[in-house]
Amino acid sequence: MELNYEFFYQWTTKNLKLNLDGYKETQLQRRIATSMKNAGAETLEEYADVIKANPEAKQKFLDYITINVTDFFRNKDIFEEFEEQLISELLPKFPSLKIWSAACSTGAEAYSIAMILAKHQVKLQNKILATDIDETILQKARVGVYNEYELKNLEYNLRDKYFQEKDGKYEVNKSIKHTVEFKRHDLISDDYPKNYHVIVCRNVMIYFKNEVKNDIYRKISDSLVPGGLYFAGATETIYNPTQYNLTKVTSFIYQKDA
Repeated sequence: MELNYEFFYQWTTKNLKLNLDGYKETQLQRRIATSMKNAGAETLEEYADVIKANPEAKQKFLDYITINVTDFFRNKDIFEEFEEQLISELLPKFPSLKIWSAACSTGAEAYSIAMILAKHQVKLQNKILATDIDETILQKARVGVYNEYELKNLEYNLRDKYFQEKDGKYEVNKSIKHTVEFKRHDLISDDYPKNYHVIVCRNVMIYFKNEVKNDIYRKISDSLVPGGLYFAGATETIYNPTQYNLTKVTSFIYQKDA
């Protein structure tokens, strides 16, 4: 039986504020069909009813489709390169910074950046802006409580310094939590904030169609100040960064041209 994906795309846009048109079609439809079957639905019309009636089913769908996977200091060696560029390139030029962590998922990446800033006593113009399309995941990020597995890449000295342990869970302490502001944002549909010195957007571009990726790269570049840095994911090389007014400075870090 052929599934009515066109109906489902329109339904998610209207009811979940989730624009699926920009995702790679084959990969997306495979994930939707799997999620539908796991929910016990036989058609996408039936699956839409399940999602509408069951908050748990809705969240499982959003988690599966929008790939809510992240870690503290994910790809540690690349994060060290990011820290080096931040300190050596940006701080001599800009006395205070504006930083945006896009597609931030559960907040681990934004809090990782906040720990780096605290280590080097970096001044911020505003709180770190951390955005994601999934409001439920953003609420988890705001709470800032993680289990031990979610902290698997975090050095023990950072866990001891920046987290409070309670009943086997770890909560980000207030000094770090208060430097981050979480908001909903759709990279495909929404307007982009401006005048940022750093934009971190990792491990999400691989799910988008090429024309959507091109548009997002242009908008990211437009959101950076000249000399600002874009920190990409470990599988997200930009093959012709000059078309976006960007220059590659390390494997996954790009600088906006003056």
